[in-house]
Order: sequence, then C-alpha cells, then structure tokens
Amino acid sequence: MSAAVRCSHGARSAASCATAESDPCLRCGACCAAFRVDFSVHETEELGGSVPQGLAVDVTPCIARMRGTDHTRPRCAALTGQVGVRSACAIYEWRPSPCREFEAGSDACERARARHGLAPLMP
Repeated sequence: MSAAVRCSHGARSAASCATAESDPCLRCGACCAAFRVDFSVHETEELGGSVPQGLAVDVTPCIARMRGTDHTRPRCAALTGQVGVRSACAIYEWRPSPCREFEAGSDACERARARHGLAPLMP
C-alpha cells in the first residue's frame, strides 16, 4: 500500500491547493470518472446537507448517488475539465463524504489513475 497525500479531494482546503503543480488532483480527476459515489440522503440539500439535489440520484430511501457515477463509464456530473490534464469539482465545498474522504495516492486513487492510463502518483 502506498503512502497517501492529502489533496483537493482530501482534508486540505481548496485555497491551499491553488496550482496543478502543487496538487495532483487538479490535473487528474480520475477518481471522479472511475467509481460510483454513494452517500447518505441526509447529505443532500433537500434533507439539510450540502450536496445540490440536482446532482444526486435517489438509490434507496437512505442512499443517494452522484449523478453520472452509475454509468458504464462513470463520470461525475460535477467534474469539469479533462481527466489527466486539468480538472476540478464544480461543487468542491458541497461534495459528499466519499469525495471528502478520498486520498490521493491511495490504492483506490492508483486504480482510478490506471483506468485512465495515468502513471501512479507514488512510484
């Protein structure tokens, strides 16, 4: 297992991740176009959370999913830009918990990068 680096998808603030050179997530976006993103419906605006309702799809009475992540080739509807070149989350401040907890350099990150033909962050 590789060491994890906090980035725009982790605990560090967006303001501290201003450039693609300092934050690999700003030129990556592979995680946003590789996995299904499920979270509690209580994270949606409708139930007092912050995830915009128009970007969430109800899966069960308790679970919501980011729109676009349930497709055969997933791509979150909040992802802007081109994977591997320059990307950003259009709802960064309001993203759901799975996105907040995702870590650059983790095994899941490296799997997502590999799916898009990107080199590992951690050699």
